[in-house]
Amino acid sequence: MYKLILVITALLGALGVAFGALGAHALQERLGDSLKNWETGVRYQMIHIILILIIQFLPINQISKNTISIMFLLGILFFSGSLYVISLNIIPAKYIWFVTPIGGLLFIAGWLLLAWKFFKF
Repeated sequence: MYKLILVITALLGALGVAFGALGAHALQERLGDSLKNWETGVRYQMIHIILILIIQFLPINQISKNTISIMFLLGILFFSGSLYVISLNIIPAKYIWFVTPIGGLLFIAGWLLLAWKFFKF
C-alpha cells in the first residue's frame, strides 16, 4: 500500500502542475469566471500532495499513514475533481454541488486524524 500511495501521489503531483499550467495558459479564456474555481482545485490538490509525501515519512505507524493519505487522496478526488468538472462545465454544478463539500470533509478528517497522531506522540 505504501508504494502505491507514493506512486499515486507523484502522479497527482505531476497532474496538478499540468492542470495549473493548463488553467493559466490554455483554459484562461474558456473558463472566464470559473478560473478561480479551477485554481482553487489545483491549489488544494498540490497542498495535499505535498502533505501526503511528508506524512509517509513521519514516525507514525503505517496503518495511520495509509488512512490519513487515503483521506487526502479521496479529498483531492472529490474536492479538486469536482471543481475541475464544474469549471469545465462537464457536469452542471447543480447536479454535483454536494461532491465538493464531501471532499472538504475528507480533508478535514485527514487533518484531524493527523492532529490526533501528533497529540499521541
